[in-house]
Amino acid sequence: MNLHLLKTTLAIAGLAFAAASGVAQAQDIKERNLRFAFSLAKDHPLGQGAQKFADAVAARSGGKMKVSLFPNAVLGSDPQNLSAVRGGTLDFTSMATGIVASLDKQFMVFDLPFLFNDAKEAYAITDGPVATRLLDGLSAHGLVGLGIWDLGFRNMTNSKRPIVRAEDMQGLKMRVISSPIFIDLFTTLGANPLPMTFGEVYGALESKAIDGQDNPVAVIESAKFAEVQKYLSITRHVYTGMPFMMSKKTWDGMSADERKVIREAAQEAKTEERKLTQQKEAQAIDNLRKTMTVNEVSEAEMARWRQKVQPVMDKFSREIGEGVVGEVNAELARMRAAR
Repeated sequence: MNLHLLKTTLAIAGLAFAAASGVAQAQDIKERNLRFAFSLAKDHPLGQGAQKFADAVAARSGGKMKVSLFPNAVLGSDPQNLSAVRGGTLDFTSMATGIVASLDKQFMVFDLPFLFNDAKEAYAITDGPVATRLLDGLSAHGLVGLGIWDLGFRNMTNSKRPIVRAEDMQGLKMRVISSPIFIDLFTTLGANPLPMTFGEVYGALESKAIDGQDNPVAVIESAKFAEVQKYLSITRHVYTGMPFMMSKKTWDGMSADERKVIREAAQEAKTEERKLTQQKEAQAIDNLRKTMTVNEVSEAEMARWRQKVQPVMDKFSREIGEGVVGEVNAELARMRAAR
C-alpha cells in the first residue's frame, strides 16, 4: 500500500471512529420530557430563570431533553410540589428555604431575621460549604439539590397603615410562610401570623381575611398585590433563598452525560436568575410607588427591630444547631472584616 493510500485509509477509519463515538455519546442522552412546577408567575425573575434552565437543557442536550414549565401553582402548592418531586411524579421545583426546612430544620439558618446585609453576603453563604452540605443532604429525602436561587429580601404590605415602627405591626393579620421561625418572628413583632400557601394569598387579601403579607418587591409586583394592598413598607427583615431541587428518582435514572447537562444548565440558570432579581428590585419599587404608599423604615428603627427579635434568633439558633449557625456567622464576620 502506498503512503497516500495509507493516509487516506487511516483518515477514513478516523472519521468512522469519530462518527461511532458521536453516536455512542448521543445514546447517552435520551429523549426526555421533564416538568418543572413552581408557585410564582412566569414573568417573575424565578420564572425567567426557569425558562433559562429549560432553554439551556434543550441546547446542551441537542434538543433531546425538554423541560416544560408550570408556573402560578397550577400543579399544586409548594408543599404539594415538594411531595411530588420527592415521589418522582414531578421532576423539578423551587421554593423558599423556610418550606424546605420542613425536611431539614437546618435550612432555617437562611431564614434568621436580619442575617444578611446585602445580596453579596447571601450569595456567598448560599453558595458556600454550609449550603452545599445541606443541599447534598436532601438526597436522604428523595431530592437532588441543584443550588439556591434568589427570591430577595422580604418587605411588608398591608391594607391598614404604613409600618414605620415595630408597634405598627400590633394586631395585623399577616400571612406567613408555614415555618416556625416566621410564625415566631411575626408573633414577637406583635402581629397575628396566619400560615398560608402562596397561591391562596391574593384571594385572602382581596376578601380581607388577612390584612397583609411579606415578600420581596418583585413578588409583590408580579403577583399584583398592589391591587389589594395599599401600603408597602421596606423592611428587608428576612432574605429568602429558593433551593432548586430535582427528583432523585429522575436523577437516578439518568446517564452521566444527562446529569452533566442538568448541573451545567442549573448553574447557568442560577446566575441569570440572580442577575434578574437584582435588576428587578429597584425597578419594582419604582413601579409600586405609582399605586401604593411606600415608606422606608429608618436604620434606628430597624436596630430596635433587631433587638426586639433577638429572642427569636436565640431560640432558633439552638434549634437549627449552634454549629451550623456559628459556621455561617463566622463566615459573615470574615467577609465583613475583609471589606
